[in-house]
Parts: sequence; structure tokens; C-alpha cells
Amino acid sequence: MSSYLHRSLETLTDRNPSQALFKQAVTEVFESLEPLLHEIPEIEANAILERISEPERQIMFRVTWVDDQGCIQVNRGYRVGFSSALGPYKGGMRFHPSVELDVIKFLAFEQIFKNSLTGLGIGGGKGGSDFDPKGKSDGEVMRFCQAFMSELYHFVGEDTDVPAGDIGVGAREIGYLAGQYKRLTKRFAHGVLTGKQVGLGGSLARKEATGYGAVYFAAEMLATRQDSLKGKHCVVSGSGNVAIYCARKIQELGGKVMAMSDSTGCVHDPAGIDLDIVTALKEVERARISEYSNRRHGSKFFEQQKVWNFPCEVAFPCATQNELALEDAKALLENGCQAVIEGANMPTTPEAIALLREKGTLFAPGKAANAGGVAVSALEMQQNAALQNWSFAQVDDRLKAIMANIHNDCVFYANKYRRTEDYVFGANVAGFLKVAEAVKSYGVF
Repeated sequence: MSSYLHRSLETLTDRNPSQALFKQAVTEVFESLEPLLHEIPEIEANAILERISEPERQIMFRVTWVDDQGCIQVNRGYRVGFSSALGPYKGGMRFHPSVELDVIKFLAFEQIFKNSLTGLGIGGGKGGSDFDPKGKSDGEVMRFCQAFMSELYHFVGEDTDVPAGDIGVGAREIGYLAGQYKRLTKRFAHGVLTGKQVGLGGSLARKEATGYGAVYFAAEMLATRQDSLKGKHCVVSGSGNVAIYCARKIQELGGKVMAMSDSTGCVHDPAGIDLDIVTALKEVERARISEYSNRRHGSKFFEQQKVWNFPCEVAFPCATQNELALEDAKALLENGCQAVIEGANMPTTPEAIALLREKGTLFAPGKAANAGGVAVSALEMQQNAALQNWSFAQVDDRLKAIMANIHNDCVFYANKYRRTEDYVFGANVAGFLKVAEAVKSYGVF
């Protein structure tokens, strides 16, 4: 490791001593950059690593709201604007009990490079709250969102920071946030929030975009080995928005989804997962995946087990960070897995990635493979700015082209530095170089 890289990571650790996820995300990117540090001395001369790993701003605030019983509740809200080198901060809002500053910072850092890879003019940011919308009434969710936006609205805008949805934040929550923004500013929230309902300026294909994009990337990746998803047995972790639409596109391209999961366990279906049942359970009834086995003959629910324990050729981790650990990677290899495509943000641990790469398994990092969601969010911004509504096919075609371009950039830089099929390296270098050049061109800011 170069002395500059070592010093940068030491400084990062000293400044963020208890933020393990953030350090993991930064280390994974920085360690890929070693060849560049020798080749491009301007990176050290301009302190690019230090500047790119320190957020431009970090906002933390209290959110006070009243529940249906008339009791006052207090949550904590966050918004981290990490880099505006390429455009306004862009990234989702996550409402989940696990949310804390460490989580938001790692997500915002990853978002810098993900957004860079899309080729669109957007910087990296992320936000959210430890509020849990599960089990809450519509009225409670509305009051929380209104209180949240009452604190956040000072800091967002179409040329400053454009939040979107994430875990726990769908069209319902975005609608409430947009309504409060409109109430407070007397301005329509056209370009200020993305992931809106279509009638409020939202884009067709937005809810499908992250899942579809991951599968488009997988198809590009398999094609480099003269292969495809057709006939492949796949497993998909999670059963939320990303997982459901990932599974749908797998089926459309001829693959067969054998298992899906949620926080209680996983369901395996030898006949292939019936996505209509999963969609009804998760998007309509808000029920647990365990209910699937009661409605689908021949399927079985496995409590507190993971989808990696079933035979498959392709795996899509689409749930949450660090869900695929070393032992899970071993299980996938034993079960015949040939490719792993991250639909979630950093769902695979460094040890698991190292083993998969060592065994020749194709591995697509989330910053490349799950960039489809933010790409279509940026396309929503374009439609809003032009007062246009594009068709589903138009958006889907743009999404497919963007994912193909991201794949090509990853392959180009991996091959340039003789790291064939190292998509982690290729994605990190491709995303970093564009941001680094922008930071350098601005001078000291």
C-alpha cells in the first residue's frame, strides 16, 4: 500500500472511529486506486483522497411528531451531501430503525461513484431517519413525513440536493414529503424530489429501475462469457421493490427464480417463484414471506435461513448491507453459483468478495449493477425540467443503454490495468476518475 493511501485511511479512521460501514466503503474504493496513485501524481498533490472522503455537509436534526394515540414521538433525521462535483446531491431517503450516521455516510459515499458511472450530471448524497413505517397508519406516516420535511426543506432544491426514495420510502412517503415542501415553499416540488407518483411528475419505470437495471447488467456481464440468463436458476435475497422487479426481469429473460426472502427467513419454490403472490404479500398486504408457502403448493418456508443455501447459477443480493458473508459465499460456490450481482448497496462483505473472485465467479458491485434506480431518478429530473412525460419504453430503453455503458466502462478500466473480469476495480476506477478530475478542476473549494 502506498504511503499516501495509508495516511489517508489512517486519517479517515481517526476522524470516524466508530463508523465501521463508512470505513469499509471507503477502504474498498481506495484500495482499488493504488495503480492510479503511481500513474497520476496530481491525485496526491491535490489531496483528492482526503477531499473525496470528507462530506461537504452533514445535517442531523430532530423529528417530532404525534402518533394516533396522541403521544409525542421523537426520531432523528439525517441528510449527508457528500460530493457536488458533478452536480446537485442525488440519493435516496431511507426510513428504517437501523439508520444512523454511519449508515447514511457509507451510502452517500457509494452514491458518489454510482452517480458518476451513470454519466449523468448528479453528485452524491443520502439521507433518512430511524423512523420505521412498518405497522404505522397512513396518518402517522403522513405526520412524520411532514415533520421531517419541515426540517429538511431549507437544504433541498433542484440545483442543490434532490432526494429520492429508498428502503421504507416509496411513492406514498414521497407524496407526503412533496406535499409538505409545497405547503412550506409555495412551490411545486417538480425537480426537488424524485420517485413521485406519475401524476405528480414521477417517471414511468422508476419503481422497476433498480431491479431491472441489475438484471440488464447481469446480462451484459454473462454475455462476455458467451452466456445468458436463459435457463439459469437464480436466487434473489429480499422481497421488496428491488427484489421483486429484479425477479420479474430475470423471468422475462428466461431465468427461473428459485428462492426469495425477508427478515424472517426465505421461501424456496422448486417450480419457480410466483411473483404475483410475492407482490400481493409485500406491496398490498404488507405480509411476511412465510405466508407464500401457505398459498403455493410445493413451496417451503425456511425460518431464519438465507437464499444462498439453494442450488443456483446466478445470485442477486437485493436486501441490505453485508448480508452475504464469507460462509454464504462458500455456500453459493458449493451450490454451483457462477455469478453474483449486487442489487442492494454493499450487500457482500470484503471477505466474501475476495473468495468469489478467487474462484473465478463473476461479481458485479452495487455501485455499478444497482445504478439503474438513480439513473432513472435523474431521467425524472430531465422530464420535470422539460415539462415532459416519457413513455415506459423510452425510459426503459435509456435505462438499458445506461447499464450497458456502465458495464463497458467497468470492463475498459479492468482490462486497461490488466484486471480482467474485476468489476469492482473497474467500477471504482471509472467512477473515481471523473469525480477526481472535476474536484481538481474547481481548484480549492
